[in-house]
Amino acid sequence: MLTQNQLKLEAARKALAFIPDDCIVGVGSGSTVNLFIEELATIKGRLKGAVASSQASADRLKAHHIPVYDLNAVDGVPVYIDGADEINHYLHMIKGGGGALTREKILGTASDQFICIADESKYVDVLGSFPLPVEVVPMARSFVARELVKLGGHPELRDGFITDNGNIILDVHGMKISKPVEMEGILNQIAGVVTNGLFARRRADVLLLARQNGIEEIR
Repeated sequence: MLTQNQLKLEAARKALAFIPDDCIVGVGSGSTVNLFIEELATIKGRLKGAVASSQASADRLKAHHIPVYDLNAVDGVPVYIDGADEINHYLHMIKGGGGALTREKILGTASDQFICIADESKYVDVLGSFPLPVEVVPMARSFVARELVKLGGHPELRDGFITDNGNIILDVHGMKISKPVEMEGILNQIAGVVTNGLFARRRADVLLLARQNGIEEIR
């Protein structure tokens, strides 16, 4: 029986097949993506470089001598590879457990194709068991928290954490999110919210789901 890490590695390896030659690849963040970066290093000779969604991922890429570009400096990103904290059958996701949700959402939306790599534990019927991260401008923390309570959530400040953008994160517990596209829009309308961890309006195009019996490709 494969461990969770072995499953993540299988999904990471499968993602290499989706990367065109001589391209700038978008690279996400998190434990599954860390394994993907190790695999990406094995084909770095056929890449132009990468755009990273977090400083941590950028540092890992640079350690493998993969050129890292600013998104503003590239014409386009053909493919973006990232993990998920939860993903449903419609390929809507919760992301942001690592705190890089805003840059992940920008990069995912700016890319032609979004490939999600995940192990089977992340595949759910309804989003919300994993606390929903919401990135907030610090001065709006209390106001946004009150608004989240009105929506039925139980927000908790992610203690001692500051995003790469200098903001804070409220992790919202207790929400069963049956209409992710609608909820994503509602949350983003709250003044002080930078973005939230629902990736539904820009969902994944392909899910590479690592199961015990192999990789399931879901579109």
